[in-house]
Amino acid sequence: MIRPAVPNYGVSTLADLLPSLGAHLGVAGANDVLGLPDARRYVLVLIDGLGWHQLNDHAAHAPNLTALAERWITSGVPSTTATSITSIGTGLPPGGHGIAGYSFWYPPARTVLNTLRWPADLSGLDVQPQLTYFERLAGAGVRTSTIAPAHFAGSGLTTAALRGPAFLPVIDERNRRRRVELAVQASAAGERTLSYFYERQLDHAGHVHGLGSTQWLAELAAADALVGNLRAALPDDVRLVITGDHGMVNVPKDRRVIVEDEAGLMADVTAFAGEGRLRQLMTPVPDAVAARWQDRLGHRAWVLTRSQAIGDGWFGDVNPRLADRFGDVLVAMADDGAVLSRTLPRELDLVGMHGSLTPAELAVPLLVA
Repeated sequence: MIRPAVPNYGVSTLADLLPSLGAHLGVAGANDVLGLPDARRYVLVLIDGLGWHQLNDHAAHAPNLTALAERWITSGVPSTTATSITSIGTGLPPGGHGIAGYSFWYPPARTVLNTLRWPADLSGLDVQPQLTYFERLAGAGVRTSTIAPAHFAGSGLTTAALRGPAFLPVIDERNRRRRVELAVQASAAGERTLSYFYERQLDHAGHVHGLGSTQWLAELAAADALVGNLRAALPDDVRLVITGDHGMVNVPKDRRVIVEDEAGLMADVTAFAGEGRLRQLMTPVPDAVAARWQDRLGHRAWVLTRSQAIGDGWFGDVNPRLADRFGDVLVAMADDGAVLSRTLPRELDLVGMHGSLTPAELAVPLLVA
């Protein structure tokens, strides 16, 4: 069986991105492990769903991006948006910030927390109270800003992952000119600036229509054009850094395991969280549950207990206070399958998925202009 592609935390992951930029912007103790070019003003573009392998496989549709495509880094584990943007925003691996997936067990509330449908009575600051790297940048005198859809302002996930910057709301995501204007405005806000610019349509097209679909290719071309517009509009002394938060794989209908159709598979499982490509199971008997799931999935999945996954470095250094947010049992797909439940009907309609430790999901580009 092939081995999972465990991220090299502290060397080449999304968690190392802002600390590497911070080394050029005057943050005390920061070290540029990524070898990024020196500048006093940066615009960091995150294209949701832009994987390294997918970009290279469809290079003809993204000439601006592929002209810069010389290197890649990885997301953390799980390879999913909520975890990745928190690693970017805090400069910490998943085990250090505790946003353990799209959904994860949140012990203080004794419930599964869905990071994209955050409860109104739960503060992002309570879930992730550590300083974000944006707050550290501000402490060093760097002007920071976020350019993202307006309804993300003040959300639970934004507060947990990205708090600190001035929020410049995007009202119409298809208004490329206005978004570029906001980036130019943000980059000129001080002598040292870092602006975070979020683009999400590629990920949506991949989930709904699949990688390589007409819709996905159109969104890849649109993201590429946006990057071209930014390069043309930003002053020469502003460095543009582009990355993604995860890659993606298409999951055929016949490669899906529906837990309700598997007699006994969910025995002793008290909570079911995570993504279809990396399920997190809570159980009082992890060894027995892990053995049952490994027996069912065989070479299709890496099935580890929490202690095994931590020992193998899946989440980087894990804060002991946050360890029990990760599943007692982790089920990470090694093939093109997924583990789904009819209690989560929206997931049943997805074509493209992510979350596991395959190169197609973990590897993201690191592009600099």
